[in-house]
Amino acid sequence: MKSRVVFISMLLLLCFQCIYGLGSGESGTAVVPSPDRSSDGADLRSSVSTMVGTHIAMFHQENTDKCAIVMNLSAVDRCAFVKTTPDCSMEDSFINYLKMTFCLLPPDLTPLTITLCIIWLLFLFIVLGLTASKFFCPNLSAISSTLRLTHNVAGVTFLALGNGAPDVFSATVAFSRPHTAGLAIGALFGAGIFVTTVVAGAVSLVKPFTVASRPFLRDVIFYMAAVFWTVVILYRGTISLGETLGYLGLYVVYVITVIASAYIYSHQKHSATRSSIQTSTHVPEFQSSESDDEAILISNSSIQEDYDSEYCPLLPYCESTSSILLSSLNPVDSRIWRRKSWRWRAIKILKMPLEVLLLLTVPVVDPDKEDRNWRRPLNCLHLTTAPLVCVLTFRSGEYGMYRIEDQFPVWALTLLFGLFLSAIVFLTTTNNHPPPYHSLFSLLGFVVSAIWISAAALEVVSILHMLGVVFSLSNNLLGLTLLAWGNSIGDSFSDVTIARQGYPQMAISACFGGIIFNMLIGVGIGCLMQMFNNEPVVTFEPAGLLTWVLAGSLGLSLALSFIQVPLRCFHMGRSYGIFLLLFYAVFLLVALLTEFGFIHT
Repeated sequence: MKSRVVFISMLLLLCFQCIYGLGSGESGTAVVPSPDRSSDGADLRSSVSTMVGTHIAMFHQENTDKCAIVMNLSAVDRCAFVKTTPDCSMEDSFINYLKMTFCLLPPDLTPLTITLCIIWLLFLFIVLGLTASKFFCPNLSAISSTLRLTHNVAGVTFLALGNGAPDVFSATVAFSRPHTAGLAIGALFGAGIFVTTVVAGAVSLVKPFTVASRPFLRDVIFYMAAVFWTVVILYRGTISLGETLGYLGLYVVYVITVIASAYIYSHQKHSATRSSIQTSTHVPEFQSSESDDEAILISNSSIQEDYDSEYCPLLPYCESTSSILLSSLNPVDSRIWRRKSWRWRAIKILKMPLEVLLLLTVPVVDPDKEDRNWRRPLNCLHLTTAPLVCVLTFRSGEYGMYRIEDQFPVWALTLLFGLFLSAIVFLTTTNNHPPPYHSLFSLLGFVVSAIWISAAALEVVSILHMLGVVFSLSNNLLGLTLLAWGNSIGDSFSDVTIARQGYPQMAISACFGGIIFNMLIGVGIGCLMQMFNNEPVVTFEPAGLLTWVLAGSLGLSLALSFIQVPLRCFHMGRSYGIFLLLFYAVFLLVALLTEFGFIHT
């Protein structure tokens, strides 16, 4: 479903761009005709330099990314331009998609290359969702269980990170580069509008309910503060180290507020219980007006049935080491496979190679299982593959290729160290009982899955940057549509499913709590990374009209929720859900008209 939505949105963007005049770069009215070229390409470089000098002033006011003018060149000059322009380099990703688009195949086959990149983009969204749901979130849950964190602390920290991992990593990666910060702004604001209108409206339509009063107002107020802070920074165009740390500090204040409010509610509940004579212990339902403080902590992933107890063997048996390894690497459960439709099976077959790769490299600790998901041969193999993935994936393998004293590569040293650890663990453990330090594997799985998500997010941002250059689309538009939808649509369907099952307050809390975490942590960590790599003060590109449309729409959406929901006695019915969906449709129409110049200053 996520891939289908992203693909349809891409087609809509292409249609709008064709109407607006996409083919200008390919027409016969090239700005400078291509001169005769010498064998060493000097004339070609000269013509490209002349072209850049002619048009850089024209585009500087709208976009400081000099690579954006590549589409104003003739088709035969674009390859040389992207090779010689520093802004066209994509050093943080494994593939330079601009070079691949304009240099891999002849100019006539450029649409084919772009189509392949779009297909690769859809696959990367699947990587993000699969890694976050099946590897990142379970390890975060195991870490919080091992540390014995309360539900409130775990919900607003580890579980919030698990639910919003694709958004946070994408925003962090985009903010860490000056020319793609617009992607992060568009994605964060776009996801905020999408969640507060489409998701909240869908939940209201599926299951009208009365929202928890104080938790709802608390989340809206904190989110409005985060949005206002971001708007001020965008207006000024710079952010200092103190202001960046303020983002992280505001989230700490939010966490403390959640914990304090939950403690106060719990204290009031116990006081009321002690004052009344009860014959049985009372367990508050999710429909309680204040229990939503605890509902925010529950992951909004799909609720799955547990068959372990039903299919537990009556007599114990011992599996061989090889059979344990093979069964651990099998991503298909035969019991589930038999009951699923052919569509589910087809998608599962497509995802199987990716799942096997992740199973080979990411350990998963499950505290709900008796053996905590201890798989001795596979876990020992993880001690070799996981560190190797980290050094070959982090910063596109830049550090892994370093040579110690110009002789021994870092990746080889990591491999030897991993083999040494694997041998020790294999010789000192058994297949049936996990070792005392098995909980440390959840920390290893957390790090490796985060590296995988970060690497996929780097590629997503680079592809979207390329699409923005090729189709003359702003980073803000790509962020509020493709990036925001691709990262949020899966969780949104899960929220609606949870609401349909009778827990609408849980779905609303997960929505608002997640977007607060995404904005504050995504902007804070992303700007810190850019400060460490460049200057102590981060400078943003001049905010265009679309940025203010985004900010104004999100602020208006929050203000309407802050006013209308209390006026409705905190009841979210079907009429209010329809209103929210219409609000998002109007916003999307205004954003598209602004992007393509129909609305301008």
